[in-house]
Amino acid sequence: MQIIPVIISGGAGTRLWPVSREAFPKPLLKLADGESLLQKTFKRATLFEDVPEVVVVTNRETFFLTRDECQEVNEDRIPLGFVLEPFGRNTAGAVASAACWVKQHHGEDAVMLVLPADHLIEDLEQFQSAVNAAAAAAAEGRIVTFGIRPTAPETGYGYIEFDTKRGLDGVHPVVRFVEKPKLDVAEALVAGGSHLWNSGMFCFSVKTILKEFNHFTPDLLRACEGSFAAGAVSTADCCRALELEAAHFKRVTDISIDYAIMEKSDRVSVVPSNMGWSDIGSWHSISELTPPDAQGNRIYGDALLHGVSNCYIKSDDRVVGAVGVDNLIIVDTPDALLVANRDCTQDVRHIVGQLKQNGHDSYKIHKTAHRPWGTYTVLEESDRFKIKRIVVKPGAQLSLQMHHHRSEHWIVVSGTANVVNGEQIISLQPNQSTYIPAGHKHRLINPGVMDLVLIEVQCGEYLGEDDIVRFADSYGRVV
Repeated sequence: MQIIPVIISGGAGTRLWPVSREAFPKPLLKLADGESLLQKTFKRATLFEDVPEVVVVTNRETFFLTRDECQEVNEDRIPLGFVLEPFGRNTAGAVASAACWVKQHHGEDAVMLVLPADHLIEDLEQFQSAVNAAAAAAAEGRIVTFGIRPTAPETGYGYIEFDTKRGLDGVHPVVRFVEKPKLDVAEALVAGGSHLWNSGMFCFSVKTILKEFNHFTPDLLRACEGSFAAGAVSTADCCRALELEAAHFKRVTDISIDYAIMEKSDRVSVVPSNMGWSDIGSWHSISELTPPDAQGNRIYGDALLHGVSNCYIKSDDRVVGAVGVDNLIIVDTPDALLVANRDCTQDVRHIVGQLKQNGHDSYKIHKTAHRPWGTYTVLEESDRFKIKRIVVKPGAQLSLQMHHHRSEHWIVVSGTANVVNGEQIISLQPNQSTYIPAGHKHRLINPGVMDLVLIEVQCGEYLGEDDIVRFADSYGRVV
């Protein structure tokens, strides 16, 4: 029996703004030990023997960053498969598309282990034990979810009622699913002993889940199959990727797998577990990962406190000073600062909504933006100029491109740059520069074995990132 881990890595992560952005979603968030949530999920997914491939469903806009995160911890060089959505359509579409991939590459008897990329699990032995029990039941045609034995009457999780009297090898029939309850209801559910937290992790065979999709949501399945069949495939460096075709994918219903399948099927079972699971869904839950000091404060970064209690303060670069405050979440980034009551962190999404409505870039990107070729950091900008620090990876190159409304000045700081500038091809060393007028085709290439670092000064009447025409691109971004 083959277990194929399928990691669902997406979502805007609006409750974890300003660290999480649309172009830098929650699974990429680094924790105190330097690993991202996605990397921790990947390492869990590869605990099992003879994993033939790890499949990751993600957005095409974050593919290269997601791939790099996985490859960084893929010490055994397990083959990677990426299913790239043109836009989000919730978990039912993601799982159905992944099932199409696994069926094509591993057969319909393969067992899929579906793992959200933004969870934490402390007890890996309990996790492995639960997965092994679930996989055995999945091979027999069951659709298995993982229930977490509740430690508190949480109102932010859904619950699963299971049959405590019927069970085989740790797998129990599911009686019903319960929506996120109010506190008094949650207290009763926990006290009753027959309810579990719904973890959102699943295990089933390809054959079984496709049969259920065909029975309950045939239109969704047809749309996913059409998008998969018409998708564009690429292969490179122990990695296969399929970009789902957008026209078919638009017809995929925006629905979770819970509503589409789990609450309707009579094949659903649950494995109760004490694996130390947590869903990192807010800054309050993030703060709980850092041990408090004597005053109940949790500090990540450089902060000076006076008369402060029960606060979480995170700052990667600047010093934060706090005086006489209590019960706050303070998160500082180079371009945005969040100050919130610890009891209201679920409402951070409303700030993100306002930023998006106002057209402010900070809902989507950081000052440092990640690209397939490297990064750029906006150092300063005004109405008619923008200054960037650009870092290009060894051997990487930007697209052959042109801008209608801006000119650019490039000054090399370190490394060597090969530059296409109109009809010219030139080489630049540190302290050398070139000027690119508006309307000129140009390209930046790093031919060296170290990072290329340069300063770019843009001047013009419009400096938006969407003022770009690509003529050739190594990363498939020509439209």
